[in-house]
Amino acid sequence: MVMARKKKEKDIIDQLLDNIDFRGLTQDEVVGQDGLIKQLTGRILQRALEAEMTEHLGYEKNSNAGDNSGNSRNGHTEKTVLLENQSTTVEVPRDRNSTFEPVIVPKHEKRLPIFNDQIISMYSFGMTDRDIKSHLEKIYNVEVSPDLISRVTNAVLDEVKEWQNRPLEKSYAIVYLDAIRVKGRMEGKNSLKSVYTALAVNFEGQKEVLGLWVAENEGAKFWMGVLTDIKNRGLEDILVACMDGLSGFPEAVRAVYPDTRVQLCIVHMVRNSTKFVSYKDLKKVCVDLKAVYSAGSEESGRDALEEFGKKWDEKYPMGTVKNLSQNLFAAI
Repeated sequence: MVMARKKKEKDIIDQLLDNIDFRGLTQDEVVGQDGLIKQLTGRILQRALEAEMTEHLGYEKNSNAGDNSGNSRNGHTEKTVLLENQSTTVEVPRDRNSTFEPVIVPKHEKRLPIFNDQIISMYSFGMTDRDIKSHLEKIYNVEVSPDLISRVTNAVLDEVKEWQNRPLEKSYAIVYLDAIRVKGRMEGKNSLKSVYTALAVNFEGQKEVLGLWVAENEGAKFWMGVLTDIKNRGLEDILVACMDGLSGFPEAVRAVYPDTRVQLCIVHMVRNSTKFVSYKDLKKVCVDLKAVYSAGSEESGRDALEEFGKKWDEKYPMGTVKNLSQNLFAAI
């Protein structure tokens, strides 16, 4: 079905191109400000709007079916539309009852969504409103105002705030808490920020990002604020909270959710357990550690821990790998 549709679309495009003699045309006549591509784009949008009006009224243009329908076409309104890399002019059809709501080019909109995506993409790279305006004029030959750019970016920020403050479920099976370091730009300068992430798994096994918070560095004090925030948004209980070994982090979780079981991240525990191990022994130690934390029962885990001690105690005595391995076993 999809292949048949694509073939039909290709055939239509080929029919359009067959009627154009490209010999002798300059680059500007094809892709320039008033070139064939811009004209073709405008004609396609125009045809789409007319098709939408036909569907809305329920009869074709110049048909007598509209005489008794209670509504009919009522001329056009000229409108300049900003696209991804150009602008074009279309004539939006009107109906007498003013009930026509076009989808392709919505009412009161002078930009297609793809144009908004271009602005948001440049904004995410740290460009100012005036930088974006200058770029659009220089590269795409499209003139927009800084106020328009601000409205586009502010609309996105409003949606982000609404998402950030949305109510949460009362409980989740697992919540993963971690911060990642992200490079960005602020006020024209490169900066490195910590993005705090809370990823939850509900009791049906579905994942949900509870929120994202940005700070200069990762710390237990800020995590306390994050946990308080999600509790104020309705999350009353967490069965298991999974996190790294950041100092004070487990205590921050228990202060807000005292009944939650804290599960330290196995990857971080392994890293901490092997930080004193020489590189030549690292792979062997990690294999033996895996037998401890992947054991099927507590008894088999303790047996694996004893075997680990017999093999590595002499080279890495208590206080180093063995001690940290016991902590790893206790954590799981």
